[in-house]
Amino acid sequence: MAKNPVIRKMFPGGVTYLGFYSYYHYLADATARHIYVIKGGPGVGKSTFMKKIGEEMLKAGFDLEYHCCSSDNQSIDGIVIPELGIALLDGTAPHVVDPKIPGAVDEIINLGEYWDESLIRPYKKEIIACSQEISRCFESAYFALKDAKNAMDEWEFYIKPDQDWQTINQIYLKTKQGLFKTPSSQGTGKTRHLFAWAHTPQGRTQHIDSLIQGMDSLYSLKGQAGTGKSTLLARLAEEAKVLNYDLEIYHNALEPDKIDLLLIPELHTALVISSEHYPYHPEFSGTLHSLDLDSGLHRAGLNGTLDFIDSCRNRVEESILRAQSHSQRAKTLHDQLEEYYIPAMDFEAIDEKRRSILKSIMENYS
Repeated sequence: MAKNPVIRKMFPGGVTYLGFYSYYHYLADATARHIYVIKGGPGVGKSTFMKKIGEEMLKAGFDLEYHCCSSDNQSIDGIVIPELGIALLDGTAPHVVDPKIPGAVDEIINLGEYWDESLIRPYKKEIIACSQEISRCFESAYFALKDAKNAMDEWEFYIKPDQDWQTINQIYLKTKQGLFKTPSSQGTGKTRHLFAWAHTPQGRTQHIDSLIQGMDSLYSLKGQAGTGKSTLLARLAEEAKVLNYDLEIYHNALEPDKIDLLLIPELHTALVISSEHYPYHPEFSGTLHSLDLDSGLHRAGLNGTLDFIDSCRNRVEESILRAQSHSQRAKTLHDQLEEYYIPAMDFEAIDEKRRSILKSIMENYS
């Protein structure tokens, strides 16, 4: 058991140009001993339920993963206690989760059992209207992020012809040779996929410093859209899998098919992208390697497209901010929605349920 518990924070899902994109099935892996799937409507206390159990586990000295909610910086979608193989997760929309091995591994906790429906039913019309408007807000955010993606694609269109890809290949080969001297002695080539960044109502949010704890080396990749940053990480990830290294792959908050952060725990190494619209300035005490992929650009060739690139840059930022404004409205409406449920909840009974779950974890799994 850890004397000084390590807290790591990540996002299992996010608001992207493709809509809500989920890596929820990577929150707990196939070796989990027990997964608690928490059901219930808005305002029933799912996030608080998990947070309080997490606080007690930290007091007991266990490391903890907080899987943060992309729709609200103050909420969580799940917690994982790696040492015990225990996970608690929110199983409601949009991250609907159903038990895969009910009874033996998965257990449903329905906090909807602790409300008085007679206090909710009078507000049926208001609840339906509010829920529909929340959905429209998120759809609007997705449209805004599609605009950001289109502008990013256009930016890449101008950059790629003037990138010296031989230079980028040399950066890749040098990095690969520095990292992979031998095949993995411990891993199985297992990968875990999550998000390090999220478009939240409070703005672009990341907890990367918490994820790179324990790493000795950090490679920081910088460069404009289209310079090959994510592709370089993807190539290194494939090489690592061929050599049987276990990986944590964190995807881009705008374009989930791209990689922003790659962790190779066995090598105590992380590789991260810091870009103009998602800048990351690490607080890191280990060895920092800076890889500037703009170094391969033929600047003279870009002169005819600089105004277009500036337009793309501005459109990306404007679109992301527009998506944030829609997410903020969705958050405000969700807070209003919770007000219909909170007075109907028996929070004392929920607290008693939480204490019984905590007791079960401590007695049966620790």
